[in-house]
Amino acid sequence: MTTSRSAILRRGTAASVVLFVFFLAAWEWGPALLGIPAFVLPPASAVYAEFIRMVSVNHLLFHAGVTAAEVVAGFVLGSLMGAVFGYLLGMSPTAEIALSPYILALQIAPKVAFAPLFIMWMGFTVYPKILVAVLIVFFPVMVNVLTAIRGIDPDLINLARSFTASRPQIFWKIEFPSSMPPLFASLRIGSTLAVVGVVVGELVGGNFGLGYLLTFGEGQANTPMVFVCILMLTLIGGIAYVAVILIEQRVLHYMPARPLGGV
Repeated sequence: MTTSRSAILRRGTAASVVLFVFFLAAWEWGPALLGIPAFVLPPASAVYAEFIRMVSVNHLLFHAGVTAAEVVAGFVLGSLMGAVFGYLLGMSPTAEIALSPYILALQIAPKVAFAPLFIMWMGFTVYPKILVAVLIVFFPVMVNVLTAIRGIDPDLINLARSFTASRPQIFWKIEFPSSMPPLFASLRIGSTLAVVGVVVGELVGGNFGLGYLLTFGEGQANTPMVFVCILMLTLIGGIAYVAVILIEQRVLHYMPARPLGGV
């Protein structure tokens, strides 16, 4: 007998809530029981109190909004560029051979090393942070799209050509739809990597954003403040990831849902 999807979702949600409550309880009372000083691992209540203080004193919501806007901009631009280059290289083996070494070299170079250079070029603005996020998001999207295009059955392309399909028709009717699932898989990865890219830029040089507050809290040895920034960054990344999933469900509604349970 197959377990219903709704029952599995209810059980999974209940288990997740129980684990969350257990995690909060362990975080609140565990450090004191283990003799861990509060400046090393503050309890959850201290982090919450610091969150309330930062909202009114450190303009936490403003800095979180700046970081979120940079994440969205870096994610959108990086994904768009990665998809475009993936399609172009996938449809043109000559372009792939010519450009692949340079794209690979750009990916191999540490992104942290680019952040000071971008700041020297553009100053302490949002643009260096967005550019670092673009570089980090670009490669996984491009590789997934390129692999999807290269993996299409050649007989399917030849069949379309035998029916006098033009190159744009082959792309829109065969290649583009076939690449959508791998594209969204890479967008899920990119939505979290964009947060990493923005934080790297803000840590290297920034006057606002959660990365700036993170550095400020570190300089003050304010551990609860650092935890608040980490949790806010996690929240932004989680929201971006869920947003990609919701868009994927709307776009790929024709794909069969993955079964949650067995027989």
